[in-house]
Amino acid sequence: MPKASTSASLQLIVELFEQQFFAQYNTQLIGGANEPIYLPADGDCPRHRLFFREDFLSSALHETAHWCIAGSDRLVLEDFGYWYNPDGRTAEQQHIFESAEVKPQALEWMFSVACGQGFALSVDNLSGGNTKASESFALAVSQQAIAWCQLSQLPDRAALFINALSELFDRPDTLNPEYYQIGHLTYALLN
Repeated sequence: MPKASTSASLQLIVELFEQQFFAQYNTQLIGGANEPIYLPADGDCPRHRLFFREDFLSSALHETAHWCIAGSDRLVLEDFGYWYNPDGRTAEQQHIFESAEVKPQALEWMFSVACGQGFALSVDNLSGGNTKASESFALAVSQQAIAWCQLSQLPDRAALFINALSELFDRPDTLNPEYYQIGHLTYALLN
């Protein structure tokens, strides 16, 4: 498949998510949100909704990563039952944030490779004084992605989505550990 624009890629990813997961998990991936959030089905809406920020492809992949990792008990909780300390975290709060973000960011990186998009490691702390990821966080994300290069190690939904993305975007070598070496990481802030 030729390189698609970000907008076209995003639309393909949203459609692919629905094809892979709607029938079995009653979940839709939806853009345009001011802030990302997962809302389980309730009396007002019969389906689960995974909202990503505005039209950011990285947000769509990141929220999908969180969803793919969440266990069945978390899939019935708003935002999977996770806490979130907003921008402006202390060093201790940032360390806790980074610990919780290793798996989602490793998986987002793998999704990004599968669809031929760039990936930037995020600290999501614009005003907290920590705008660059710690080396230990970067290393942990890299090591997690490399460990998941063995398809049998990936969470089931993540494996399904990576396979589907790799096929759709013609990236059969997505699980090559060379892509996930720490030297390939870009340090950036969350969109």
